[in-house]
Amino acid sequence: MRKLLTILFCLALISGSLFAAGSSEAPAEEADSNVVKIALIIENTIDDKGWCQAMHDGIIAAQKSLPGRIEYSYTEKMKPVDAGSAARQYVAQGFDIIIAHGAQYKNLIMEMAEEYPDVSFAFGTSAEVGPDNVFTYMPESEETGYLSGIIAGMTTKANIIGLVGPVDAGDAARYNRGFVLGVQSVNPSAKIMVAHSGSFSDFVKAGEVAQSQIRSGADVLTGSSQQALGALRAVADYPDKDIWWVGQDIAQIHITEGYKVIAASSYNYASVIEGLVAKLDAGILGGEVIPLNFKNGGFVFEFNPALENMYAGEIEEKVNAAIDSFKAASGTINYTSVDYSKL
Repeated sequence: MRKLLTILFCLALISGSLFAAGSSEAPAEEADSNVVKIALIIENTIDDKGWCQAMHDGIIAAQKSLPGRIEYSYTEKMKPVDAGSAARQYVAQGFDIIIAHGAQYKNLIMEMAEEYPDVSFAFGTSAEVGPDNVFTYMPESEETGYLSGIIAGMTTKANIIGLVGPVDAGDAARYNRGFVLGVQSVNPSAKIMVAHSGSFSDFVKAGEVAQSQIRSGADVLTGSSQQALGALRAVADYPDKDIWWVGQDIAQIHITEGYKVIAASSYNYASVIEGLVAKLDAGILGGEVIPLNFKNGGFVFEFNPALENMYAGEIEEKVNAAIDSFKAASGTINYTSVDYSKL
């Protein structure tokens, strides 16, 4: 009798184990087939109040708008020469799309795409159409630069404005030239000093450039990419002087130095990520350029409510009118017409 009970007990355990395994595996398979695994490789950090944080925040926002669809991992502080090992680890882990966030990763992505044709890759900024498994994305940031230029041109009292760029390429070049055109649209007599730190992430150098421009009389400054945080900190070194900043990341409004930020724009990378998920769902692995502009929701803009007295009225009206025009039609700013040598 005891032997019979032991046999029955063992059979019950086996049956229960099989049932439990079946019930856990089926949902896992269903979830796996529906989840898009996204990896992000960045040269700076996810909290840099600039370029890298914008993409990280966009992926987090896309996770919320597409619940259960996105599995996300990231690797920070990756120079292009070191990023290949991280990318290969993500491939080995079965990630569906690997985003190397920066034009400096172009060569790496092209090599990886050829090596792993069934994996989707993305990098930006670039307006080039890549291979069939590479997406590129290009913020048309001449629009956001134009808004910042309007504000700077109408705010400056010294009629001297500083522009701290990283390198003269990609979306940074578009932002800077849009900024020049925005200033000139409202204040053609303003002097615009353009300088580049030479790096997307060198806070110290950007701060030095900004300090030099301030010593030369600039009372409104701007800059793009993560290096711009160094320039903003330089502006904040003058708490008792009317020296101001217009930014390329809304997060700058809400940090310690934000009391100097009149307004800022941000890239809404959530729209890019949602678009990438839709492309992968449709079996498209790349071969397309994804633009960001006001018309497709790729940009957002915000005034600093604490500084309302500085922009309420004509400045706010001109900025809102420009945003409305951008939402109606993209590609209206001829940023290529700007020649720095003639400023």
